Amino acid sequence: MKNSIGTQVILTLFGESHGPMIGAVLDGLAPGIKVDEQFIGRQLSRRRPQGATDTARVEEDRFTIASGVFNGFTTGAPLCILIPNENVRSADYEKTAMLARPSHADYAAHIRYHGFEDWRGGGHFSGRITAAIVAAGAVVIPALEAKGIRIATHILQCGSVSDKEFTDFTTEPDLVNSRVFPVIDNVEQAMTDVILNARAGNDSVGGKVQTAITGLMPGIGEPWFDSLEGVISKAMFAIGGVKGIEFGRGFGFASARGSQANDQLFNDNGCIRTLTNNNGGINGGLSNGMPVLFNLAVKPTPSIAQQQRTVNMETGQDALLELHGRHDPAIIRRICIVVTSLTAIVISDMLALRYGSDWLSSSATHCNR
Repeated sequence: MKNSIGTQVILTLFGESHGPMIGAVLDGLAPGIKVDEQFIGRQLSRRRPQGATDTARVEEDRFTIASGVFNGFTTGAPLCILIPNENVRSADYEKTAMLARPSHADYAAHIRYHGFEDWRGGGHFSGRITAAIVAAGAVVIPALEAKGIRIATHILQCGSVSDKEFTDFTTEPDLVNSRVFPVIDNVEQAMTDVILNARAGNDSVGGKVQTAITGLMPGIGEPWFDSLEGVISKAMFAIGGVKGIEFGRGFGFASARGSQANDQLFNDNGCIRTLTNNNGGINGGLSNGMPVLFNLAVKPTPSIAQQQRTVNMETGQDALLELHGRHDPAIIRRICIVVTSLTAIVISDMLALRYGSDWLSSSATHCNR
């Protein structure tokens, strides 16, 4: 397995859904970054299930910082966060252990790891592991914000209901980050109804989320093969359920002409901007100073309480599977904070590559966008 991402600031994940704990290690962090444990707790609460639209498995996420922090600041040593698993029901999975769940990693993992994988709740492939991503992201998000760099993710679409796109980068990121149900417009109830309707039919629903990175200076990225789009995309596809990504106008470029697609430049009181942001803040694999914008396609939760065809991985025979247990009818709300947190870690790594490992804790400033 490859459980680490990053070059200068490196995130490593460990643990399984029904093991004793999950966790993350952040290595390469600058010393002197203030660590706010209350903020980490608040970020974890944004991922936590909140009611009928989410799974019934609710974990308290009582994390422990085991190393890398002293007197409230990072030391420069590896920072390790431990989160216990306390609300597990492994018996839900015992009777169907050898029945590959459709659209899960079960079959592929069984082949890759020769049957030694932990199948309880998806093991290391479970969305439970994303809690560790959120905790790690909460370490660097305040440091980025102190540099004028803000990251926010909202539900752009849930089933057939859509939110408005980011347009006001002064107020909307803060609005989204303040809401338990992260949307810009008044669409929470309509999206909730879509999710509850899917649950009532023993089904699930997918959607899209949109992320904005504001205040990022131009020139961040490492073309060709560690372009800013490339490293963000690699990170996002590590999140279970993400099946597509587009930056700016994305696939809309296919039907556009150059005169419609080009982002023309102008001088705005010493800061170079573009009249439009069709390219989503990135040109040539480098940030261009405009807000970085990307959308993710999130598939419906594959665990549904309907009878489906599958195969017994032990016998190779066809079988029928009807899942029981605690599952999300949609992960679209809970995935938003995961996307924001992992994006923050990626951006921290790219900034450390560009300016040095101590930059995130220094007083250096830049031209904010």
